[in-house]
Amino acid sequence: MSGFGALASGGLAWCEDGEVVDLSGLGGVFQDETLNGLLEAGPTAWDEAIESARSHDGPRMPEQEALLTLPFEVADYVDFYSSLEHATNLGRMFRPDQEPLLPNWRWLPVAYHGRAGSVVVSGTDVVRPRGQRKAPHDNAPTFGPSRRLDFELELGFVVGVPTELGESVPVEEFADHVFGVVLVNDWSARDIQAWEYVPLGPNLGKSFQTSISAWVTPLALLEDARVEAPLQKPPPLPHLAGGRDWGLDLELEVELNGETLSRGNARTLYWTLPQQLAHATSNGASLRTGDLMASGTISGAERGSEGSMIELFRGERFLEDGDEIVLRGRTANGVTLGDVRGRVLPARA
Repeated sequence: MSGFGALASGGLAWCEDGEVVDLSGLGGVFQDETLNGLLEAGPTAWDEAIESARSHDGPRMPEQEALLTLPFEVADYVDFYSSLEHATNLGRMFRPDQEPLLPNWRWLPVAYHGRAGSVVVSGTDVVRPRGQRKAPHDNAPTFGPSRRLDFELELGFVVGVPTELGESVPVEEFADHVFGVVLVNDWSARDIQAWEYVPLGPNLGKSFQTSISAWVTPLALLEDARVEAPLQKPPPLPHLAGGRDWGLDLELEVELNGETLSRGNARTLYWTLPQQLAHATSNGASLRTGDLMASGTISGAERGSEGSMIELFRGERFLEDGDEIVLRGRTANGVTLGDVRGRVLPARA
């Protein structure tokens, strides 16, 4: 893995090539319990922190021995819907007699506002949620454990430098505010989601838990992975134009119970990370240090590259109690993002 994390014993750590370095001996923000102090310090400090971390002669340990906590205090959580392939797949399933994409999808990065308090670090078990479900043939909804629990493979970015209320962040200023990226599993109860999402979108079908990697990979380590994003038709409005050089050649993999389930690449995302940030702030909504924004499920056009079970199995199979999902990401030049691991526990009475 490559990136910064927070040790359960206190202080920050750096991980690279399978080795973890305790950075608390550097003092200052490196002694904090979370990355938030470093996040807020800005791009110059971020570059200096990488140099200091790579040269620091502090205590070391193998990555598998490091005990880590949630790397930063999450201020807000926004989840986008930025994969054309994913949106098309779900549109065909949910609206088989209509156009798969709703009229606004190609004009803006559709999103919903999630629940920051239920974002957890990799390795945290997910308890099967309970909620209302109503199948098409049912006369009325019932309440109980979700029967259609799913994962979603996503890429998230972490805001460092905040903004004032009323201030917008143009696409070209993305790297001035964003510290780095994490992998995200936006666990989803498809049956709860299907019953509740009209007219205001996801709520309890998503808010029970979201898992992120324990390591935050700085943007500076991803420069060599930047590629041109897919062509957008029609061209976006001026405030969302640009940011097309922020496609990321990031190989993605999903593992279920030790077996590879899906392989894809983040370079297929239709709406880039800078466009997502620009849209999120286009109305003057302020950014806070620790804001987490996720891409939405990343799916490719080829079979076997889908980022959720509902797509992979066309709604015929979902997660069972005891199943373990692991998400992985790696660039072509060897930068590895932190894994996201989670096991499904039975619903609580």
